Amino acid sequence: MSLRTSARRWSLRVGTAALTAAALGVSFQLTVGASAATRPVNPARSSLLMRMYSLQDPYNPAHGHTYRYGVFPTRHRLAMMRKWAISHPHAVPAASSNDLAFGGGIDGIGVTTGHEKVYLVFWGSQWGTQGTNSNGDVTLSGDPDGMAPYLQELMKGLGSGGELWSGVMTQYCQGVSTGATSCPSSNQYHVAYPTGGALSGVWVDESSSAPAAATAAQLGTEAVNAAGHFGNTTAASNRDAQYVVISPTGTDPDSYQQQGFCAWHDWNGDSYVGVSSPYGDIAFTNLPYIPDAGTSCGMNYVNSGSAGTLDGASIVEGHEYAETITDQNPAGGWTNSSGYETGDLCAWDQGGGAVSQDVNFTTGSFAMQPTWANDGGGTCEISHSIVTNGGSTGNTVTVNSPGSQTGTVGTATSLQLSATDSQSGQTFTWSATGLPSGLSINSSTGLISGTPTTAAAYSVTATATDTTGASGSASFTWTIGSSGSTNVIVNGGFEDGNLTGWTSSGSTAVTTTNPHSGNYAGLTGIPGTETSGNSTLKQSFTAPSGSSKVSFWYNVDCNDSVQYDYATATLKNNTTGTTSTVLAHTCNTNNTWVQVSASITAGDSYTITLINHDDGYSIPDPTSTEWDDVLTS
Repeated sequence: MSLRTSARRWSLRVGTAALTAAALGVSFQLTVGASAATRPVNPARSSLLMRMYSLQDPYNPAHGHTYRYGVFPTRHRLAMMRKWAISHPHAVPAASSNDLAFGGGIDGIGVTTGHEKVYLVFWGSQWGTQGTNSNGDVTLSGDPDGMAPYLQELMKGLGSGGELWSGVMTQYCQGVSTGATSCPSSNQYHVAYPTGGALSGVWVDESSSAPAAATAAQLGTEAVNAAGHFGNTTAASNRDAQYVVISPTGTDPDSYQQQGFCAWHDWNGDSYVGVSSPYGDIAFTNLPYIPDAGTSCGMNYVNSGSAGTLDGASIVEGHEYAETITDQNPAGGWTNSSGYETGDLCAWDQGGGAVSQDVNFTTGSFAMQPTWANDGGGTCEISHSIVTNGGSTGNTVTVNSPGSQTGTVGTATSLQLSATDSQSGQTFTWSATGLPSGLSINSSTGLISGTPTTAAAYSVTATATDTTGASGSASFTWTIGSSGSTNVIVNGGFEDGNLTGWTSSGSTAVTTTNPHSGNYAGLTGIPGTETSGNSTLKQSFTAPSGSSKVSFWYNVDCNDSVQYDYATATLKNNTTGTTSTVLAHTCNTNNTWVQVSASITAGDSYTITLINHDDGYSIPDPTSTEWDDVLTS
């Protein structure tokens, strides 16, 4: 919610101040203006109440803290706000429509248009010792209520089994005029449905203790650090990403306990956060340890007893996730004229329509709140048909992929791109995102050239658009090494045609079927010869001078549940004796190559282990994993 005018910022101080009497289980009368007209409040009139909360309400957790977009007040704080509104009947905002309108985008970002990538960041040494449960989730000894694995299963479950809670958000889009309240059927930029799950990574950052009461800037800085940790070092790699910074039990991030809220989301570039990022715009959520707040933040809101201990965790995080994908760089996405986002209008069942309830995903049943639906006649919905992108021009543009590229800091490089068009006589306008620092593309010729300045692994997407407006894209990696660094992984691309340099166990081989680059890839778990347990490829190396990371690509074919079959990878620092999981247990059939990277320290000795786990049941669920392009840089 961050339009760049002082008046808009002032209006945002209402945050999510709406609450109906029904949400509190009471009834009352509200006197408005000089007319002294009096009417009973009921759930159907909750939208009227929302418009009548004062911009000056001192109990609003967004009052004086306008970076708190999507701020989710506690139930108790909302009751205080209601009482204040009753006692200040003239201090009310102007009437506005509840329907959300498009804010025009910030830095070209309004909504999450690609597959959602959610990174859970458990911040602070207070989280304790790490473990892994039977679902492949990270567990933590400093997590008394099990919030960590619960959130992992929630994010894995989004977009699974055809669930339609996520469908509500797909009605929103960008690529429409500022102020638009609907998306035409031809629109190409709808919020994506998170098919196959949204969880993209888990990081337990125990490098230091989390602050007792982290500031917005500290939270934003941790989100930027997380982007670097996960190797998302370009604007393109963060375009559809969000980082959930989760503080440990006993802490008070942004003084949420005193100020009466459960969570909020924002992005690093908001002036009230004031955190720079070398990786493009970073969307993040401040998520406290929700069980600490008890019923104020939703404990037992849907389910009673121990079954409802974590109701608030999924309700609150679901609220912030939904608002992030529909308003990724607030308020460039979808808000109403009072500044409310899709989750705000339905918080604590205030908006009419559906109420909070258990939603079934393939990973379990989770308490979720409904979200606002413009196209549902203006109401809160817990499910919605999935809206997909519409049609485009009849032309087909194909950009020829150049394959993976490499380079070195300080050494000039060039790459000529090419494309074809189904309609003759077309010329192309070229653009590219995610290029290595120091390189640029000629918009007329498609030539990428320059001298790289920063060592990193870059995810590049090049796009050619013809004169009719039809376009096509190709994505590829471009790894830039330090001027003094060397790749010390032996046969990391398996281009020797064998497993030279690797120690193998179980069912392993090289394959020519689907390499990420070149002619070969490593294979663990040979279909038809399943090994019950782990099939591994392992190699030890010493991180060379000038290196800062080791990376690899993987492609898992897993027809089972991650509880039984999965791909995973570990990196042991032999010098310090510590082992980290760089690829959490992963099971899918996306047939997609994914890159993973981990930080290394020059001079230290390491062992990287690439693992395919199969339960041994070859019919109907054999699992295998391909590995390629393992390198240090």
